[in-house]
Amino acid sequence: MAFIMSLTFAVWNVLLNNFVIESAQFSGREIGILQSLREVPGFLAFTAIYLLLFIREQKFAYLFLGVMSLGIIATGNFPTEYGLYLTTVIMSIGFHYFETVNQSLTLQWVAKDKAAHFMGRALSVKAGGSLLAYSLVWLLMEWFGVSYNFVYMLFGLIGVIAVVFMWLSFPLFAQPHIQHKKLILRKEYWIYYALTFLSGARRQIFIVFAGFMMVEKFSYTVSEISLLFILNYLFNIMFAAKIGAWIGKVGERKALSVEYIGLIIVFSGYAMVENGHAAAALYVIDHLFFAMAIASKSYLQKIADPKDLSATAGVSFTINHIAAVIIPVVLGMLWLKSPDLVFYIGVVFAVCSLIISQLIPRSPTQLVFSEAS
Repeated sequence: MAFIMSLTFAVWNVLLNNFVIESAQFSGREIGILQSLREVPGFLAFTAIYLLLFIREQKFAYLFLGVMSLGIIATGNFPTEYGLYLTTVIMSIGFHYFETVNQSLTLQWVAKDKAAHFMGRALSVKAGGSLLAYSLVWLLMEWFGVSYNFVYMLFGLIGVIAVVFMWLSFPLFAQPHIQHKKLILRKEYWIYYALTFLSGARRQIFIVFAGFMMVEKFSYTVSEISLLFILNYLFNIMFAAKIGAWIGKVGERKALSVEYIGLIIVFSGYAMVENGHAAAALYVIDHLFFAMAIASKSYLQKIADPKDLSATAGVSFTINHIAAVIIPVVLGMLWLKSPDLVFYIGVVFAVCSLIISQLIPRSPTQLVFSEAS
C-alpha cells in the first residue's frame, strides 16, 4: 500500500505546479487556495475514528487508497480553477484517510524497538514508488509528448487496479490491541501534539511554496522538476532506512534537534537564494529532513497507551492540518508581496520546534495515565 500510495500521489504532485500554471493560469493566490482546500480533509481526519465503527482499518485503508486514485484519474479532465479545486478535494479525502490508518497500523503492528528502523525502510519503499513515478513522467512527457490528462488517468487507473488486487489477495491481519473507537486527547501527549502542529506548518511551506518557487522564480519545466524529485527520492532510498536506524540509536530528542537546526538553515537559504541550482540543492536537503520526522512518531509509540494509537493518529492528523488549512491561503497572499518573508516565517516555525523538542526525555517510556487525562 505504501508503494502504490507513493507512486500515484507522486504523479499528482510532480505535475501540479506546471499543470495549474499552464492550464488554469494559477497565481500564488489560486495555488494557495487549492492547497488549503487540499488540507481540509486532513483537518477532518479525526472523523476516521467514527467510520472505523463500521469497517476494519485494513479495509478502510484499501477503500480510501482507491478514492485517492479515482481523484487522480479525474484531475486532468477538469483543467479549470474550480474543477481543480473539486478534484483536489476528492484526491485529498482518499490520501488523508488512508494515511491516518496507515500510521495507526504501522505503530500497532511493529515492535517499539524496531519501529524507527521499520518506518525508515517504509520511507525507502515509498521513495522507490515515487522514483518510478517521476522517471515515467519524465519519459512519457519528454520523449513521447503525452498530455497531462493521459498521465493522470494512467497512474490513477494503476492505483485502482492495485487496490482491487490487494483487497482480493491479502488476508486480514490480526490487530494486537483492540483500539478505542472514540476521540482521545490526552494532556500527557502535548509535546507530540505541539511538534505535530509545527510540522504541518513547515510541511506546507515546503510543499506549496518551495515547489512553486522552482517553477515561478527559476522557470523549471515539468521534466526538470521530475529530475529534481528523482534526485530527492534516490537520496531517500539510500538513506531513509539508515536514518531510521540512527534515530533508534541516538534517541528522538537528538534526532529532532538535528532536523530543526537544519531546517532553520534551509529556510533561511530559500529566502536569500538567487541561483536555480542552489535552490535545487536546498530543496533536496529539505526533503531529506522529512525522514527525520520518524522520530516524533516513534516518540508517541513509546509514551502512548497501545490502545490509543488509532484514535491518536486521527487527532494528530487534524492537529497537523490546522496550520495546513490556514497557511497556504494566508501565505499565498503574502507571497504576492514578499516571497522571502514566507520562508522567514518558516524559520520561526523551525525555531519553535527546536525549543519544544528539548522537552523530550532522553529515554521516553510509556506514561501512566490518570482518569482525568
